[in-house]
Amino acid sequence: MGTLREFQARHDLSMEALCRRMLERHQATIRVKKPAVAVANLARIIETTLALANGKGFHSMTLRDLTEQSGLSMGALYTYFDSKDTLLLMILGQVVGAVEEVLADAAHVPQEDPAARLRWLLATHIYLSEVMHPWFVFAFMEAKAFSRQGRDKAVASELMTERMIAETLEQGMACGVFAQVDATMTAALVKPLLQDWYVKRAKHRRRGLTPEAYAAAVIAFVEKALRP
Repeated sequence: MGTLREFQARHDLSMEALCRRMLERHQATIRVKKPAVAVANLARIIETTLALANGKGFHSMTLRDLTEQSGLSMGALYTYFDSKDTLLLMILGQVVGAVEEVLADAAHVPQEDPAARLRWLLATHIYLSEVMHPWFVFAFMEAKAFSRQGRDKAVASELMTERMIAETLEQGMACGVFAQVDATMTAALVKPLLQDWYVKRAKHRRRGLTPEAYAAAVIAFVEKALRP
């Protein structure tokens, strides 16, 4: 399964690294020439947005709130995005991009061992949401504010995760490692267990659970249900 520390050593998901990738993704529309300046200001914008959204909700946050809390002028903000909707899509896009990038990095996981692959998928998703906790909470809590494009992107990302779990279940059933189940439905039922870690993390923290302990509990629960 590995540990959170090992996951962090493998994936740089610091605010600076994520904003650097965001700049690369939106370099055609971000009107700042110096990459170092652009990344630093993006980090201020994103950190402030996530904090404000956590406190009052993204829908209630105004760009004036963002200027006051980030220390950037309104003109400076508009060199990075043209509206709140664009900012929302930029943040959501980075969450989706991180999920795709991290879950695609499975070259070190034995492809012929579906049980090991399932454990890796579950633990990796939990570690990813731990490291990017404010981002994941934002994407989950602000879904109601998404445009059609944003909702489609979020749904596609969730279905991608479920599909990866379902494909692993099908592989395990084919070789007798897992019991015969409806792989698609089972994957859909497993997904909320992964979401519970970042949506209700305070509850689990009060119980003294670490990311590793929570991942181990989810894995044990799922494996028991899938035992032939």
